[in-house]
Amino acid sequence: MATAKRLPSGQWRTQVYDYTDAAGKRHYESFTAETKKESEYLAAQFAMEKERRRHMSSAPLRDAITEYVKTSDAILSPTTIQGYQKIQKYAFSDIMNIPLKKLSNQILQDAVNQEAKRPNGKRKSKEPISAKTVHNEYGLVTAVLNKYMPSLDCSVRLPQVETKIKELPTPDAIYSAVKGSEIELAVMLAMWLSFSLSEVRGLTKSKSIQGDYIVIKEVIVDVNSKPVVKGKGKTKTRTRMHRIPPYIRELIDQTDPAEDYLVPMKQPYVYYRFTRLIKAAGLPHISFHDLRHVNASVMALLHVPDKYAQERGGWKTDAVMKRVYTHTFSPERQKVDTMIDTYFEEQFGISDSDLPAGYAAWLHNIGRQDTPELREKYSAFMKSIQT
Repeated sequence: MATAKRLPSGQWRTQVYDYTDAAGKRHYESFTAETKKESEYLAAQFAMEKERRRHMSSAPLRDAITEYVKTSDAILSPTTIQGYQKIQKYAFSDIMNIPLKKLSNQILQDAVNQEAKRPNGKRKSKEPISAKTVHNEYGLVTAVLNKYMPSLDCSVRLPQVETKIKELPTPDAIYSAVKGSEIELAVMLAMWLSFSLSEVRGLTKSKSIQGDYIVIKEVIVDVNSKPVVKGKGKTKTRTRMHRIPPYIRELIDQTDPAEDYLVPMKQPYVYYRFTRLIKAAGLPHISFHDLRHVNASVMALLHVPDKYAQERGGWKTDAVMKRVYTHTFSPERQKVDTMIDTYFEEQFGISDSDLPAGYAAWLHNIGRQDTPELREKYSAFMKSIQT
């Protein structure tokens, strides 16, 4: 067992041999702690992990993936685990049964090259899987190898991911296609408020509706074709709150009073119903997820500052979130919400034609939504300056 040595700083450090790389260089791990006992304990833990890695080096890649998932199942989401199991079943068939210690950089490169040619089983034309899919699959392979075979060089050339430009229908065309259908509310929540389908399915009257606001409390995803409720989104930045536009409030009020979920439908039904309605309207094919792209395009069109666009869509980094989260409902953000709500209302032809002249512009400037009290206040103000 490695012995700790006292450093000039007074702390204790224990070094443990890890591996020798291809160039013959020996690599060590160091464990520094306040006490000798703690330092040696950390080193002993590492040595045990190293022994497990040595044991796993004789296991085929397929079994190593199983072990990797098993040791991380409390951290990984159900959908992530399902995705890993799918990769394990279908991807990199040439190397899945090869022991880790027999893999080499060239074998990995050849496997990636072969995987990039694998036909996409979902397409009748048998086109190869996308470059993005290959990247995602190899990401799992490298994660497993870095854990159990850290000395193996996993750097390979991956296919270039091409940026695809999709033609998106205008919001008013999408609105016309789904208006009055059973999925209208789901579409409005996605296109207007930039909610994903899993977020839409997780919205409830009891937890998500907070006065004039709607908040992401839970999401629902399908795992092995069964709905699973999760208490958080894909990232913590996706936990966000939006003001409820009056039109969406009306749609919510029209839902079944006995049903807590706003959209109590299965994912495949919403998706296929949406694509059928889009096709019936003669619009170019888009997925339900593309509605978030429509929302992003609208915000770009309206020159919404990145700070607020990222807040509304949940696309910000941790650093940005920490800087702006406390200002989510500042007057500036409220003006942005009003501007976006006004745009969609005008596009859908649902704005109130009985509003006093100039009232809509006044609401836009102060970042507020229409209420009877504000109408009276505006009318009183206009009378005062006219007398």
